[in-house]
Amino acid sequence: MTGVDYGRFPSPCYILDEKRLRANLALIDRVQKEAGVEIILAFKGFAMWKAFPIVREYLPGATASSLHEARLCFEEMGVPAHTYSVAYIPEEFEEILGYSSHLTFNSLSQYRRYRDQVLAHGRKISMGLRVNPEYSDVTTDLYNPASPHSRLGVTAEHLADGLPEDIEGLHFHTLCESTSFALEKVLEQFEARFGHLLPQLKWVNMGGGHLMTRQGYDVDHLIGLLKDFREKHEVHVILEPGSAIAWTTGELKSTVLDIVDNNGVKTALLDVSFTAHMPDTLEMPYRPRVLGAGEPGTGLHNYRLGGTTCLAGDFLSEYGFAEPLEVGDSVLLSDMIHYTMVKTTTFNGVRHPAIGLWTAHGEAVVFREFDYLDFKNRLS
Repeated sequence: MTGVDYGRFPSPCYILDEKRLRANLALIDRVQKEAGVEIILAFKGFAMWKAFPIVREYLPGATASSLHEARLCFEEMGVPAHTYSVAYIPEEFEEILGYSSHLTFNSLSQYRRYRDQVLAHGRKISMGLRVNPEYSDVTTDLYNPASPHSRLGVTAEHLADGLPEDIEGLHFHTLCESTSFALEKVLEQFEARFGHLLPQLKWVNMGGGHLMTRQGYDVDHLIGLLKDFREKHEVHVILEPGSAIAWTTGELKSTVLDIVDNNGVKTALLDVSFTAHMPDTLEMPYRPRVLGAGEPGTGLHNYRLGGTTCLAGDFLSEYGFAEPLEVGDSVLLSDMIHYTMVKTTTFNGVRHPAIGLWTAHGEAVVFREFDYLDFKNRLS
């Protein structure tokens, strides 16, 4: 049991558990202190800014992928962002500079286009390049940025003659919910392709995908790996995990609206949508755990879980429940805090789930509820 009193929150609602968040952050803080590295929050995975005061007790900053994320970091984390974008928008670039401490370019052409503007900015900003080590353990093409023809990062052939003089760091991101041993293999390829550039660098950003808060992750191996790399190359090391910060820290509360039985298959229709509120469950595909339920089986009450949109595929295959589901019952979908709220839509005009926090002191706080104007104001 989680200890959260779900009945004190509306439905639907994303519910973050402060104690579980702090446990993750404490482990991550241990890694950065013992390895002597810097670990920052990746907004693309977790941007629940009402929780940023908790995050800032453990982590020094965040990475941003756009003007809006950089501004959010500056305003709500209270520090400039480590900013990287696949391609910067010219009309936004000067404003991005005002919110950034580090700026990473995806290509040499982007660096050449904006270099003088960065150098002319009143505050010192450290410039870097994203590189592609051409190795990843990710097998799903949608999430693999390291193919030889990837649009993400500079390959070694373009840096055979060295780095531009103003580049102080290199950034790579090739992992996704991976182990420290996968990182070890990436570092072998990174050093093989870009090792000749390391003496020129002040920092190396190893990106995200380091799922150090997952049960069974070899944290000590990660610490040793990072420490050895930092000492060997005398560079500042940065990590920016997306999933690890909010991994298993909360649930999405939903309510059964109807039970549909067609040709012997029962579907429990919920007041949430998998395509609109949990897109990874259909894209990856990722099958979330449901509290109090498991895989379907004989002797169980088996139900598909269906969303409220008109998309035919807005459902998950069967789960097994010990008792029959009834209209009005709560269904709690686990691990719905990272890569969920940041990807939601209002497709079909479905109501966006509320956002809440179960505090370490046992208080239910609802930060935000959504209404018609939230839907209308995204359109014109």
